[in-house]
Amino acid sequence: MLAACVFLSGPAMAGAHSTTGPVVVAFGDSLTQGYGLFEDDGFVPQLRRWLAENGAPPLRVVNAGVSGDTSAGGLSRIAWTLTPEVDAIIVALGGNDMLRGIDPAVTRGNIDAILAAATAAQVPVLLVGQQAPGNFGPDYADAFNAIWPDMGEKYGVLWVPSFFVGLGEAPNPASLQPLLQPDGIHPNETGVARIVEGLGPYVLQLLQQLPEGG
Repeated sequence: MLAACVFLSGPAMAGAHSTTGPVVVAFGDSLTQGYGLFEDDGFVPQLRRWLAENGAPPLRVVNAGVSGDTSAGGLSRIAWTLTPEVDAIIVALGGNDMLRGIDPAVTRGNIDAILAAATAAQVPVLLVGQQAPGNFGPDYADAFNAIWPDMGEKYGVLWVPSFFVGLGEAPNPASLQPLLQPDGIHPNETGVARIVEGLGPYVLQLLQQLPEGG
């Protein structure tokens, strides 16, 4: 089940690539940070390469993934992340909220406030959701899973239901093992490549929202 592949988080934020052009911030937890991988194999470096190979203009992608971060942690740092240099942001938080059993209403409020900050800064957003597995109970899952479409509609931002869209619809857990690190939780280099293939087209759509020459 796809929702079972929500990842724990590891170390800190990395900087921007040296390429000139628009600045896109990947704002999240270990999924964007690249936990357990060599730097070049993580989500942000693989996304940079995918974008370059698929028609994106020159741009800088900033790795603002913080290991262990929850939506509350993201909210605490969104103001100083949204500097004037930032042209677009990928918001990918919530997995650690779900792992900790945080009330979905709390997560909703934090994501709401993060998107409000991005809207006030006039920064286009790609909102990347997480999906709660059934073992949390149907009420929890329904409340948690509704956050992303509701917030996407409220703010009129581009959104995708799951970070793991590239892994397919509810794959057999056994089929995911070759895509995971030995801990059985975090994606390996190949798993990240599949994730990037799924999310990359959405990032291209995000870039289309930038003004000409932005």
